[in-house]
Amino acid sequence: MGSSKRRAADNSRGGSSTDHLHTLHQRLKHALSLGTTRVSDDKERKWKCTDLEIQKHVVRSLAAFLDSSSGHASTYRLLKDSLADIVEALVWILHCKSEAIVGMAVNVVVKLVSSNSSMMQLYLTDLINPLSSLLCSNNLEVATSCATALNMVLSNLSVKREKQVWEIVKEAKTLIQIIRIIREFPGGTQPIENFQEMVSLLYTILWRWPPSRYFVWKDTILIKVLEDSRIKSHLSTKVAVLKLYSALALCNKVAKELLGNGETILTMMVSCMDVSEPLAVRIEGFRLAQHLVADEQRCIKMTSLCSGPLIKAIIGGMRVWRLGSGKGVNDLVSLLDEACRLALITRWPGEHHNHFWEQGIDKVLLDLLLENFDKQASEHPLTPQARISIAQQGLDTNFLIALRPYIWEIFGWLAVHCRKDFRPSADRNELYIDMLITCACLSFVEAICKGCQISENDDTSRSESSSRAVLVMMHSSSTYIASKVRLILSGVLEIKGNECLKRLLYLLDYGSSANNFGSANIPKTVVELVCLICYSGLPEYQKNVTRGDGIRTLVTSIRRCLSNEVCTSRRSFALHFYHNVFYERTCCWMTAEEWEGKDALLFYSLWGLAELVQHSSDIDHSHIKSNLIKTVQEVLDNVSAPGPRWLAANILSYFGVYGFPNKHDKGFGRALEDKEHTDLQLLFANGESVSVHKIILSVRCPSLLPPEQFPQSAETTDNFLVKDVPSKCCPMLQKEVRLSARVDQQALLKLLDYVYFGYVEAGEDLARKLKTLAKSCNMQPLFLMLCRKIPKWGTPIPSSDFTDALGPLGFQFACVFLCLSLCLVMPLLHYGYNLGS
Repeated sequence: MGSSKRRAADNSRGGSSTDHLHTLHQRLKHALSLGTTRVSDDKERKWKCTDLEIQKHVVRSLAAFLDSSSGHASTYRLLKDSLADIVEALVWILHCKSEAIVGMAVNVVVKLVSSNSSMMQLYLTDLINPLSSLLCSNNLEVATSCATALNMVLSNLSVKREKQVWEIVKEAKTLIQIIRIIREFPGGTQPIENFQEMVSLLYTILWRWPPSRYFVWKDTILIKVLEDSRIKSHLSTKVAVLKLYSALALCNKVAKELLGNGETILTMMVSCMDVSEPLAVRIEGFRLAQHLVADEQRCIKMTSLCSGPLIKAIIGGMRVWRLGSGKGVNDLVSLLDEACRLALITRWPGEHHNHFWEQGIDKVLLDLLLENFDKQASEHPLTPQARISIAQQGLDTNFLIALRPYIWEIFGWLAVHCRKDFRPSADRNELYIDMLITCACLSFVEAICKGCQISENDDTSRSESSSRAVLVMMHSSSTYIASKVRLILSGVLEIKGNECLKRLLYLLDYGSSANNFGSANIPKTVVELVCLICYSGLPEYQKNVTRGDGIRTLVTSIRRCLSNEVCTSRRSFALHFYHNVFYERTCCWMTAEEWEGKDALLFYSLWGLAELVQHSSDIDHSHIKSNLIKTVQEVLDNVSAPGPRWLAANILSYFGVYGFPNKHDKGFGRALEDKEHTDLQLLFANGESVSVHKIILSVRCPSLLPPEQFPQSAETTDNFLVKDVPSKCCPMLQKEVRLSARVDQQALLKLLDYVYFGYVEAGEDLARKLKTLAKSCNMQPLFLMLCRKIPKWGTPIPSSDFTDALGPLGFQFACVFLCLSLCLVMPLLHYGYNLGS
């Protein structure tokens, strides 16, 4: 009985609330009607009213309605009914600039936009001009409120309206006004709140509109004010200024100039990331660092200037969870997230890798995976099975689960760029690395067991990152890591390895069928391919891996990718690595193509095919061989990314083709056939010879050139060129080089085929001789292919660019162009080769 009365009372209050809201809405409509006038023969009504009392009545009525409508079901319908009139009235009132009412009007705009951003999209552009005109109001409270309101408007703007609004912002000279106000801050009477709001508004403009960035950056007075304010002012100002620097660094030109200024910006940035700073400042310091170090060249520049302090700050940020008791959990997680994002600079090689290991990155990553590992490890010695048990229990607790993709990504890149002789520095470090590998292997098995259940982006990201970490560790340059991960993975798979493999093969076959092949299933298929490649690296499973139609399935997958049926980049599902609005907002920046290319399915299908071909013995005489070779050749003809091209070349090496044959690029083959314009003869011990071009050898195989004939330094190169210029005619220019009797003539001729054509065909016996010669000539790419080794991640395709060969003293080389043109340079230009600039 009592509960029925309470419900009746609640319903009564609800009805009363609705009635009150309708009453307020009617008052608002009546107030709006007082300022509405008819134009164009009564066909159109406009809000135009100079009566201050009516303006106040409208603003107060709107404020009362908005205050009462929060969370009410009827709000949307009632507000939509009057929104056009409301905005029209506010625009008029703001343009009037009456000090008695404009402050109230601006505050109402903030309320209206903040609580109804989606409904306001059609009207936001109308508010920009009047708000911009009030930024310079002598009333600082009004100016500050206008900056807040304008910031709210621009922040809630949809992307599709950005181009239109930028024109409005330029016409209103909004940017110029903001800069003038900020420049006047030092020594002025403006309160700090006004400065902060102006800086925050400037940040929003810089973030949304790239053309504003370099314009702002070149204002040296403004930049000096910002720097001084960051040093002298309190927390919120420091955060606002750091955000402004981050927005400026979205422009590649600005970022390069910031780094070009050297230690000033980097010292400031690293100090803001220090553990002594408040969390809000540290977070913005990490974000600024991410923007500055957005590509490999900028990473090299930054780490060359402050590698040690930078890595120390990153490690400090990643340790914050252990040291942050009593602080806000959300802030700690935000800082961890930013520190882990910055730690992804491990994707690029360099000295910073040594600093990561020296700072104990292995222990830091393990602490983010397993909450109480130190306590468990100290209780008793850990056998392999005990390690697996502790790792599984720790993973099952889902401790900081959102960070796991970062952990696997960071650890994977550390493994990729390890030295061959890398070993843990102490027994404790060895335990940490072994536990990290164990956790990765357990997550690898979990990814297989999930199979078709992988549907959410978070699941895909975690599964892909852990399985990919196992894959790159198996192919690490470090003998220790590569052997250890194989040993631990075999142990983890000991009980149900064949069961998991059987399931994996079924899922791959199911996913590759015509009915199930599509973009929605590709992330799951990529994870399965990565797992299959890992299985291929374990000898005990290789026979089972190669059974069935695996090769046919992968060839079909590659052909579908090449025909553009599907194309899914890793960016679309490795959200931890790419899901950052930074990548969508950069400007003046040519993004280098990822080593693995734009199509993750193509890349891993090729890698899987390379592994299957390596361990298969029944394809030489099957009808699939011709289709396989044709498909792989299409990859070399049509794909530019280095990773897929290397994998395609690796596959062709099992069929006696070594290199990068390409129907669109015949290399220097035509020059090799042109004997008339050569300038060097290689003489074999039996008296036979072959004519070649020095400049081509200097690019493709400099080891065949004697130092005195083609020295490496620019100074001696110039002397050589001048000395060898004949006084009359080209034939005198030709030189002879006698080769040792130990040089196999047939192997050298094949080597020259590779030098000129970009690939070579050879049987097994000749390939063995060629491998010895390639190693002696330091032709590492050819040697890798002859060894049938998949290259280290990031290995570039051999270059055919003559820019370096001509060198920095190209103008001096030009002095002998006239003499060389008939015998060397002009034929190469005729053949379409790149001679540099």
